[in-house]
Amino acid sequence: MPGSSDVDPATLPDLVDSLAAMEVLREIADRVPAYLVGGAVRDLLLGIEGADLDVAIEGDPEALADLPGFVMERDGLFLTGRLERRGVKVDVAQARAESYPQPGALPQVRPASIAEDLARRDFTVNAMAYPLAAESELIDPHGGTDDLRAGVLRVLHEGSFVDDPTRALRAARYAARFDFELEPGTAAQLRDADMTTVSEDRTDNELRRIAAEEDPAKALALIAEWGVMPSLDPRAPERVAEATRLVSAPPWSDWVDRELAVMLAVVRPLPQIRELAAETPERPSDAARLAQPWDPAQLLVARALGAEWLDRYADEWRHVRLEITGDDLLDAGIPEGPDVGQGLEVALSGKLDGEISGREEELRIALAAARGEIPED
Repeated sequence: MPGSSDVDPATLPDLVDSLAAMEVLREIADRVPAYLVGGAVRDLLLGIEGADLDVAIEGDPEALADLPGFVMERDGLFLTGRLERRGVKVDVAQARAESYPQPGALPQVRPASIAEDLARRDFTVNAMAYPLAAESELIDPHGGTDDLRAGVLRVLHEGSFVDDPTRALRAARYAARFDFELEPGTAAQLRDADMTTVSEDRTDNELRRIAAEEDPAKALALIAEWGVMPSLDPRAPERVAEATRLVSAPPWSDWVDRELAVMLAVVRPLPQIRELAAETPERPSDAARLAQPWDPAQLLVARALGAEWLDRYADEWRHVRLEITGDDLLDAGIPEGPDVGQGLEVALSGKLDGEISGREEELRIALAAARGEIPED
């Protein structure tokens, strides 16, 4: 989506009126001056459905406290809230202005007008607001609609990346998602983004948002290309692309937490995961023994590194279960202790390798192993 000539602010009133959440939005606007802001406005103008609904209000969120489904939350010094009703979710925040005591620090905030609130935002395309009062027009003081049409990301002021270097990671996320280019002045200012001034938690939060994108590898490739995160493993984009491909389809898609798997693929894998990826087990039982201690997301990273045998583990071998249990061995006279576990393990290995089948064979092999009649490999 490299910009769109179809961006027309005149269509916005009808687009907003057609929102399923419009009834809820009107209830908010009846209490306080309220504005649809940020990504919600941007995505409506781009014709994207299902955008998160963010509302900025001028006034005290406590005025909304008795609205059905509204829950107030505290964000630092500010009260914010979320309204959930009949499947509709709206995030509400008080309009605010920001100042940064030092590069990379969390901002100091104060209540402000919607104009000041828009001026604190990251890019022009996210610095638009639509008043939820009747007969409204788009508020676009920074040329966001022009930049949407041109398909560019533009910061609002020269010190933007100094104040908040994580905006560089956000730029990569938006550029990848919308296929936008950086406005030349914004691209030049990227060199001012010093990620060492930002806490690890804030960096991780931005990386998690990237991990949730449809194509996280594209954003990571931009981060690597721009050089704004020197700590990023140069192989991360390639690894994340493979992890994303794998986790999007069976047998991994119904087993692995996608966001966690992508996040693990972003960082340099543990040496143990690299060792696992290099293994070439000869039998299913060997594969199961190697894979069993690991979290599914870690296994997916090992698969992304080349361990193709893990596809069969994820699809077949992890589901194999014995028909017998430890109680069957105890009932047969095996004393409680490690011999029971040893018997079950040998029986499961035999079943995985296709050497035994059925309850009777499982019990026979398990008892023999528990009594020491089957030597260990």
